[in-house]
Amino acid sequence: MTEAEALQTARDAVAIALDAGATSADASVGVGRRFSVEARDTTVTKLEQSTGKSLQVRVFVDGRKTTFATADFEPAAMRAALARAVAQAAHVESDPLARLPDESADDVPDLGLYDAALAERAEEAGADDVLAMERALRATDARVDNSGGSHYGSAVSVVALANSNGFAGSYVTTRGSRSTGPVATDGPHKRTAHYGTAARSLAELESNEDVARTAARRAVEMFGARKPQTARLPVIFERDVAAAVLSDVFSAISAANVAVGNSWLVDRIGERIGSDLVTIVDDGRLAGLLGSSPFDSEGVATRRTPVFERGVLRSFLFDSYFARRLGAATTGNAAGGGIGPNSFYLEAGTGSLPELIAKTSRGVLVLDTIGFATEHASGTYSRGARGFAIENGELAYPIEEFTIAASLPDMLAGIDAIAADLRFDGSVVSPSFRVAEMTVSGG
Repeated sequence: MTEAEALQTARDAVAIALDAGATSADASVGVGRRFSVEARDTTVTKLEQSTGKSLQVRVFVDGRKTTFATADFEPAAMRAALARAVAQAAHVESDPLARLPDESADDVPDLGLYDAALAERAEEAGADDVLAMERALRATDARVDNSGGSHYGSAVSVVALANSNGFAGSYVTTRGSRSTGPVATDGPHKRTAHYGTAARSLAELESNEDVARTAARRAVEMFGARKPQTARLPVIFERDVAAAVLSDVFSAISAANVAVGNSWLVDRIGERIGSDLVTIVDDGRLAGLLGSSPFDSEGVATRRTPVFERGVLRSFLFDSYFARRLGAATTGNAAGGGIGPNSFYLEAGTGSLPELIAKTSRGVLVLDTIGFATEHASGTYSRGARGFAIENGELAYPIEEFTIAASLPDMLAGIDAIAADLRFDGSVVSPSFRVAEMTVSGG
């Protein structure tokens, strides 16, 4: 299905819903072509290719909303299904806030989300990638003697949306990824690690060799790891782990959580919470990024929303429903029936991660966290972790089986250094940063 055909299908679904008695409606069409391949050692172990399509329609009847989804685009089937959706609305409680957004995007700019080189890449090249990563893992370090698999994936997606207020828009995206998971033998222990890269274009993916080298290093550098002593110490979060911390911050920023009191940021707009170094932004219009799109899942234009500016909380993130509920305006963050990030990121600082380590006389570098123990209403944060002890500005020895704990408000307030290693390889990303003090619980 072409982009034009997808958009026409969305328009047709809206028209059918209105003919069936809907007061208003919107329809989104997604079409995806996906390819993935996996290898272990010298063997391709999995190869998958699929093409799928879906239609989702929101039907509004005098303040009552129902949702219909299907992969059957035949007009007769759509008419029958949408007639049922309109009839079912009579059994739904009325909610005056449940309606189409009051605004829609008035433009659909080309954000550079499609790469022909990735879309047209031969399947054989993907298979070559995974075998090359497997070879490079073992060539990097002989102690890497197995893997959980090396993976390459690509996707081409068409997104089209139309509503009864007159909006209609569409765009096409690509996404590629490479990743690998080495296993290294450390005496009686097996050390595992993972590293990957993802981007809209083939040229922006890290090379097979770089992905493999980084993953292998992560596995073998943990040889001989031991528990640290319990202490209050500075903690450096490497950028991938820092992004996971930022995901917890996003949960507190989501208006869906704020509206029900499940956020430690309720009633704190305008308050200084983070340090002066903390500027966190959500931006859906950055060219070529995985978190970018010209409009959200309601057809509202994406935009740049400062969330924290120099530590001060400026805004939550909204779809149209929760914006109405909280007396605000949508920020263009509707996503699949909820609120989601576009490119949600902590602005980069200066210097490299090694330079940040060198400026830390004693502390902990966290390379991985385990478990889920964030209490969003209070902001309590606790995770199992592994990484390195830092002594005299150097990585002293690997550590594992310890816990790091603090509250998210204290962590944001305690950020006293941020590196410049921000990498936009997802929708929630962060550079490495240091928190001045946290509880490290070990032996």
